[in-house]
Amino acid sequence: MNGLHLIAELHDCRCEPYLLHSVEALRDLCLTVCAVPGLTPVGQVFHQFGSATEPAGATGAVILAESHLAVHTWPELSAVTLDLYVCNFSQDNSAAARAACQRLIAAFAPERIEQREVMRGGVYGAL
Repeated sequence: MNGLHLIAELHDCRCEPYLLHSVEALRDLCLTVCAVPGLTPVGQVFHQFGSATEPAGATGAVILAESHLAVHTWPELSAVTLDLYVCNFSQDNSAAARAACQRLIAAFAPERIEQREVMRGGVYGAL
């Protein structure tokens, strides 16, 4: 259960508005980001808020063999929250997690970021 949990709130995002509104755009971004070496998508669930003609944000989760990525958008606030957790059972996936997180942050282009790293599991000598 040793792993790295990355949590971020992105404020005043300057990305194209469709990325905050569109579930398809969010899905494409998340799956592309999770294609980095070290992360293995095994499932996904995404949900569009609002309607097809008046989208109001999106939320999604990619289940990884290594754990999960969850992203939620708030277009009315130009904000995004993301949560990426990877376990480091058979190998250290921390670099892959950090790279994926940075790619997500870059895509949303926030003016302000609140970000935390939490080491989970209690045994870190092997990392």
